[in-house]
Amino acid sequence: MLIPHTEASPACKCPDGFGASPSGGCTRREPLQCGGGDYFATLPGVKTPAMPVFVRNRSFDGCTAECRGNCSCTAYAYTNLSTAISGGNMSRCLLWFGELVDIAKDVNIDGEKLYLRLAGSSTGTRRKKKVQKRLMLQYLRSTDETGDKNIEFPFISFDDIVVATDNFSDANMLGKGGFGKVYKGLLAGTNEVAVKRLSKSSGQGTQEFRNEVVLIAKLQHKNLVRLLGCCIHEDEKLLVYEYLPNKSLDYFLFDSERNLMLQWLTRFKIIKGVARGMMYLHHDSRLTIIHRDLKASNILLDKEMIPKISDFGMARIFGGDQHEANTNRVVGMYGYMSPEYAMEGAFSVKSNTYSFGVLMLEIVSGLKISSPYLIKDFPNLIVYAWNLWKDGNIEDLVGSSVEEDYRLDEVLRCIHIGLLCVQDSPHCRPLMSAVVFMLENKTTPLTIPMQPV
Repeated sequence: MLIPHTEASPACKCPDGFGASPSGGCTRREPLQCGGGDYFATLPGVKTPAMPVFVRNRSFDGCTAECRGNCSCTAYAYTNLSTAISGGNMSRCLLWFGELVDIAKDVNIDGEKLYLRLAGSSTGTRRKKKVQKRLMLQYLRSTDETGDKNIEFPFISFDDIVVATDNFSDANMLGKGGFGKVYKGLLAGTNEVAVKRLSKSSGQGTQEFRNEVVLIAKLQHKNLVRLLGCCIHEDEKLLVYEYLPNKSLDYFLFDSERNLMLQWLTRFKIIKGVARGMMYLHHDSRLTIIHRDLKASNILLDKEMIPKISDFGMARIFGGDQHEANTNRVVGMYGYMSPEYAMEGAFSVKSNTYSFGVLMLEIVSGLKISSPYLIKDFPNLIVYAWNLWKDGNIEDLVGSSVEEDYRLDEVLRCIHIGLLCVQDSPHCRPLMSAVVFMLENKTTPLTIPMQPV
């Protein structure tokens, strides 16, 4: 059902920002103060709600003014509708009054932008947060591939995040990457958090944001990073995590001074922790999760150097009997990618096994996967490790920063398992459940790895 819109009489076609006066002329509209309701939040990528009011002959600014000038207007959009939807009315300005019905993600395209009126006065702050939370949760739930409508998505308001990070001050910045910047913050003045502020130019867009929120909200494991909240505010997309004081594994592993802090017991603990986290994603969670971007920079470390897998923006969900999939969009870091994924776009749990094998060799050696300037005559770490293993000199792979406190049998076993994980054929690689078993049961015999191409 469409709610009709009353227009000015044909004799008075008033320009944008003007309205018809009682005398029949045009008078400038003064902006109304709807209890601070001139504040609008933007929800990107949505299917427009049901039952809009169509307003003809309005520019975008005119459409905005139309909603701002009516305190009963709860939202507006500026879009092209098909004839089938609009009943032949090709108006671009759509207004909504009262409750928004059937708001959801647009499954076919990137969707439209919906501009939602929020209470802006101090007395309406709680109402603003409540409305924004309700609409955002509807929006996120509509993207859940598993169909689970009961999950609770954590929500933190943009205003609270601004206060927590001192308005995203440089002094609070923990790091940055292609996705954007990460800030340290204090929620409610006491709770330390890390805030990932996705860059507007980031390749990690709305889909990846939704993906990460949906997945981390569902997954609970001591070796997975914990999501505390999320926020969509106009063009801003933010994720709030538990604060981990020791940053990421690469911060220590590939630094000539800080890697001295990673003695063998710590390295072995990190290897086993990451393996358990990956086994949970593949086998023990209700969903089968393919991370697709496992690397040293995505392993965060808490104050006890316990590893936590992070960054699920590129992850994919497998359901039912599905074991592998293909994509035309290969994401992640070359070197960590399995051959079948990098060249053909085919990924599976065995693709993650390959990435874990690369990571294990890096942890043992302290070398990056692609370090030709550090590994003379070898194109990468895998080939270097294979040749040392083949020639019986595998102990030479142990990083020089690791003092003589390591157990040789543990080191040799880790390298051997790492070489099993990076075999070219996915069918030859072990499952992560088998990797965990081999790491924790030192008497279990290991098969002979095949030479990497």
